[in-house]
Amino acid sequence: SQSEWINNLKGCQRCHQVGSLRTREVPDIENFDSTRNAWDDRLKRGQRGPLMNSFMTRFGRDRGLDMVSDWTDRIATGEVPDAPPRPTGIERNVVLTMWNWGDNVAFVHDEISTDKRNPRVNANGPIYGVDIGNDYLLVTDTAEHHSTMIKIPLRADRSQVPSMFQTENFEPWRDFGEEAVWVDPANPHNPMLDAEGRVWLTTRIRHPDNPDWCRENSDNQYAQYFPVNRSGRHAGYFDPEAEKFVLIDTCFGTHHLQFAEDENDTLYFSGGGQVIGWLDTKIYDETGDERFSQGWCPTVLDTNGDGQITKPWNEPPARGSTEEPAFDASLDTRVNIGAYGVIANPIDNAVWIVSDDFPGRMLRLDRGDNPPETCMSEMYTVPVDQGYRTRGLDVDRDGVLWTALAGSSHFASFDRSKCTVFDGPEIRDGHQCDDGWTFYKAPGPNYRNTEIGSDFHYYNWVDQFNTLGLGENIPIANGSNSDSLLALDPKSGEWTVLRVPYPQGFHSRGIDGRIDDPDGGWKGRGLYATYGADAAWHVEGGPVEPGNLVKFQIRPDPLAH
Repeated sequence: SQSEWINNLKGCQRCHQVGSLRTREVPDIENFDSTRNAWDDRLKRGQRGPLMNSFMTRFGRDRGLDMVSDWTDRIATGEVPDAPPRPTGIERNVVLTMWNWGDNVAFVHDEISTDKRNPRVNANGPIYGVDIGNDYLLVTDTAEHHSTMIKIPLRADRSQVPSMFQTENFEPWRDFGEEAVWVDPANPHNPMLDAEGRVWLTTRIRHPDNPDWCRENSDNQYAQYFPVNRSGRHAGYFDPEAEKFVLIDTCFGTHHLQFAEDENDTLYFSGGGQVIGWLDTKIYDETGDERFSQGWCPTVLDTNGDGQITKPWNEPPARGSTEEPAFDASLDTRVNIGAYGVIANPIDNAVWIVSDDFPGRMLRLDRGDNPPETCMSEMYTVPVDQGYRTRGLDVDRDGVLWTALAGSSHFASFDRSKCTVFDGPEIRDGHQCDDGWTFYKAPGPNYRNTEIGSDFHYYNWVDQFNTLGLGENIPIANGSNSDSLLALDPKSGEWTVLRVPYPQGFHSRGIDGRIDDPDGGWKGRGLYATYGADAAWHVEGGPVEPGNLVKFQIRPDPLAH
């Protein structure tokens, strides 16, 4: 469908801000006999070449190459897009502060400034980020305007753990030749702060093959219930006071991580593939026992409607298969939605995950009183006629879930309190509560001859505690392809666009906010976001440019001190 085809195009925007200098022009185009051949060559270059090449093939390679070369040719003859509107109203009061961090090959994936549950944690403290490309924790002192890079360790010898990026036998870079500028066996992905200011990470500490205690025939109760053979990434934290890393092995894979608001400070993880995993950080701090402190559950729906999950169950399709397996209505049904984002609901502490696929799904897991046997899941699919491609996930203080739809360029909320059906065979497709969804079209242009927004939203965040100054429970999406953060007032449906002016090339992935001084007015609070393009050198300054960290504030009027 057209929506699926555009969703493939949005996959390019996940890594590159389409329209930046390095995407709209081919620097050595004079070396090729056509723009088309120049594009065919550039898509194969560097450590990400095979991935870029595969995206072009999914378009239908000839048609895709014709599309991008026509785009470049039209730009070369002077065609430009409509300029974004000038800021109006409160948008004129935005204050931006920027710091360099990382280096010119840094792939800075995310930043964190505070504990999501309490924006006063780490007040006036450093901002932390992860360089996924070369295994660094980035630390920026915003008072002293100084940034450092700290290497993230592994338990295994670095030479024994393969990098997540291809490091040899790739087509040479245009700027770096045959050098592998990204070597990342740890592949750190996402940082979060706890109440003590420790920086928790999802990071790889060993080879992906799991130890015996994660597998079948283990005496571990979770492995007995659902064994896990591989985990591509694990966990750990950096203690700023002790200036040391603590690494934690996990049977389940990890990607994003979020703390629940429970008495044990449970840390939930996405990225487990077939399971949702967690770490009881209170027990871990008391015992230091990583095996005893963690647990996981497969995601299984109560499709037989008996109020519990029992084995055997209907299995999901095999990986890569397009055939649906036979369905037995007398059994429950295991699903695999490929969790990307994760959040714990502050109302009931149930954990939610969201897929990064088409059209997009969210899943709720209630662990019950005796996990893993009491774990029960619910799945909700995005109505594709209203929007598609979930990615980010957050929740407001009322328990309403928010996800930015990267494909169709919407903000979508999901209110489970509107649902009435939670079990039975009809829940298999996730459309038993389509009325729980509400959609808000993001501002900005559409693709030509469509009503589909051309912006891309890498992630989203809810300002639960008014850290920006627009009010509490304001959802904010990353305008990753529009140099901006997009704040929505759900009551009025109005948007506030926090724009980083061209030619800065602000391409963001994550965002959070902190209150340094609750009595300090606009100066005592603000949001933080980092440039998040795969290639730092895609900003206008080219391959010498380092990464950047940006602070967003709103003052009461444009000239306020």
